[in-house]
Amino acid sequence: MLIITKAMLALMIGFILSVITGLILIPILRKMKIKQTFSVFLENKHKRKEGTPTMGGLIFIIPTILTVIILLLTQKIEYSENLFIVLFVFVSYAILGFIDDYLIIKRKNNIGLTEIQKLIGQILIALVFFYIFMKAGNDPIINIYTLNIQIDLGWFYSIFILFILVASSNAVNITDGLDGLAGGLSAIAFLAFGLISWNSALTPGGEDMAIFSFILVGSLLGFLVFNTHPAKVFMGDTGSLCLGATLASVALLTDHEITLVVVAGVFVVETLACIIQMISMRFFGKKVFLMTPLHHHFEKLGWDERDIVKMFWVIGMILSMISITFGVWI
Repeated sequence: MLIITKAMLALMIGFILSVITGLILIPILRKMKIKQTFSVFLENKHKRKEGTPTMGGLIFIIPTILTVIILLLTQKIEYSENLFIVLFVFVSYAILGFIDDYLIIKRKNNIGLTEIQKLIGQILIALVFFYIFMKAGNDPIINIYTLNIQIDLGWFYSIFILFILVASSNAVNITDGLDGLAGGLSAIAFLAFGLISWNSALTPGGEDMAIFSFILVGSLLGFLVFNTHPAKVFMGDTGSLCLGATLASVALLTDHEITLVVVAGVFVVETLACIIQMISMRFFGKKVFLMTPLHHHFEKLGWDERDIVKMFWVIGMILSMISITFGVWI
């Protein structure tokens, strides 16, 4: 019963602080003219959204960080190297995304950090992750529990960390194209990994990572108050990059890398669709989809934006329920 109480309290605190932050921050973003710009390839209904404030990821980032710090100072949760890694990834990728958004707004186009600049930042974050991970006494092993397989990567585990962080952060970033889509899917995914973390008895700091996840779920729900259609604010790279990377870090630390692929199934499919489209256009000169990312393909088919978001949310929920059942119970 204490576990349920802690989880609900974490959700509630995250939600309330996020709503308050949104009410304060959105007028400030409007006043500072921190506005979203859109690709020329998008339809007029998306062009109508141009001018909507961006960098809204701060609405769930700030409350989550403040709540975790307060809980640490009041000793409601315990410090561990694993919790520090999650917070470090969360803050570092938020800063990386913030710089990218800032440059886009300053230059008044869709050009922020270059791919090389982003990669350098992501490599540094992965190296710090790996250093703390090894210092904490963790083993650089990939566990495939279903097949009873263990793969010791040694120092190559740092490259594996980089790949998972980059892939996951970019996947959420790609999916962030419709009102409420990435935010809702992320809330569902972190809820799943919160439950998985709580049941990862052999993972140091597992319960505290779970509380972090539940706080973030509450904060994301608060963000969705302002981000669902019609969106009053967008999360920007500030939010999308840190969500994907943080989700990946929790999966890595709880030895559920394979589970991540299922929980983040919608993000994975969105990314694969972009890769397939790019390969097909380059080598065959033909489109597989009307437009990528995949949610825009459904828009081109005539689907309403809200119906696409609801369908993707339902699929994300089903995949998460399967993952929780398999990762926690079976």
